Amino acid sequence: MEETWRWFGPDDGVRLNEIRQAGARGIVTALHDIPYGEVWPVEAIAARQRLIEEDASLGLRWAVVESLPVHETVKRGDADVEPYFEAYRQSLRNLAACGITTVCYNFMPLQDWMRTDLAVRLPGGGLALRFDMHLNAAFDCYVLERPGAEADYSGDVIDRARAWFRASTEVDRRALLKVIMAGLPGAFERYDVPGLRGALARYAGFTADDLRASLQRFLGAVVPTAEELGIRLCIHPDDPPRPLFGLPRIVSTEDDLAAIMAMAAPVANGITLCTGSLGAHPTNDLVAIARRFADRIHFAHLRNVLKDPDGSFMESDHLDGDVDMPAVVLELLREEARRRRKGRADAEIPMRPDHGHVLIDDGRRKTHPGYPLIGRLKGLAELRGVMRATGQFGLDAAG
Repeated sequence: MEETWRWFGPDDGVRLNEIRQAGARGIVTALHDIPYGEVWPVEAIAARQRLIEEDASLGLRWAVVESLPVHETVKRGDADVEPYFEAYRQSLRNLAACGITTVCYNFMPLQDWMRTDLAVRLPGGGLALRFDMHLNAAFDCYVLERPGAEADYSGDVIDRARAWFRASTEVDRRALLKVIMAGLPGAFERYDVPGLRGALARYAGFTADDLRASLQRFLGAVVPTAEELGIRLCIHPDDPPRPLFGLPRIVSTEDDLAAIMAMAAPVANGITLCTGSLGAHPTNDLVAIARRFADRIHFAHLRNVLKDPDGSFMESDHLDGDVDMPAVVLELLREEARRRRKGRADAEIPMRPDHGHVLIDDGRRKTHPGYPLIGRLKGLAELRGVMRATGQFGLDAAG
């Protein structure tokens, strides 16, 4: 697999030469300064490429776009969406003209990935990301005060949520809102509570079937262009894989992925295999998912989680969680071997170490939550070891 690294551009606290020191050669990035729904100009794409490649000794390349955002109007389908479809198609054309052909995107309404704690202390002093169901419920039911929200949670979760809220201060509640909004690195809006209520109101009555219909329209509009250009679109799973604040989510389970792959047959309609996002769902078998959808996996985010019975989870070490990472890697390497036998140009699947613990002096840098230098370097080194050992011994033995 191609070892890649997510980089948020010139303002990222991790520098390109440090990425090379970590061993990655492929850069995963996006033009976060361009508002959602607008065309990515060739000039802007090429400028980012030049920045990545200007030091030839590093041998870096822009390997994957993460993400080319889908406008909320497209997800809601409540206005004329054709201008947004055409803008997306033109961005794909411009990316292909620059030789960039792997494009990750998500279809999560309004909110991207979400956690309730960005700094859970680990033995030795490292920090991890965590999603606590009772904190999510406390925010949803008693800070946001969403009508009917309590019906979405178990009695035990509601009891703990109510106890937290009663003991919390206004400072605690503002801090929780800030954490919840932290999963939007490229968004232009960071909502306060009234703003979030207003944004949610635009989705009033919106169902999972409505969102699936919107996704099918989107795929029908952009997949033919992607196929023509040789671009591989890869949808990112929901994170966490459950409805949030009454909003439906439709990329959470194996059945969800099967339905999406059936919406558009061409191989251009593909998947980002995020082992952490999918791994946080209690019914998902990541090895089975990797095996079933192997030929449609165009990008892999490899991280691990430890789940609790109530739906909470914490991001664990890359090789120490509920996901059998070596077995997942074996399935991906088997798929690469199949692609090479078929002569496919996209035989090598780009992967990146997804998220990472804050370790040693990571806290001194200004980086996005989940994207420290040393924590991800550790994860990449561990994953590289699994890939090398699996490729040499497991793949040869398994055939």
